[in-house]
Amino acid sequence: MEVVVDAYDSEEPAMGWYYYISDECEFPFKAKCIEKRKISPLDLNEEVEVLSVTSEEKCGNEIFVEVKWSSRAMAVPLSQLKGIDVSDKTKEVIEDWHYWCQRGYEF
Repeated sequence: MEVVVDAYDSEEPAMGWYYYISDECEFPFKAKCIEKRKISPLDLNEEVEVLSVTSEEKCGNEIFVEVKWSSRAMAVPLSQLKGIDVSDKTKEVIEDWHYWCQRGYEF
């Protein structure tokens, strides 16, 4: 993948993904939860509004996005979300991230 083609240490893939997602996704967008995670309160098929990518520091092991949930903002893993009626580019970025995660790749 072009996102990590020139990455030489563990921090570079994380930053490549961080900037790819933050630069290419069109925020805000609606999404639904497609996977339950212990680190997230979202239920399967629950819908949220994705506001942005969280800070670089919070994306050291995986990509987290800030969502509006129950009238507050919180961070959840992007891997558990699927865009709803998003632009083609945003859909491609999310699918790229899901592919990376499903292949078992890590930072």
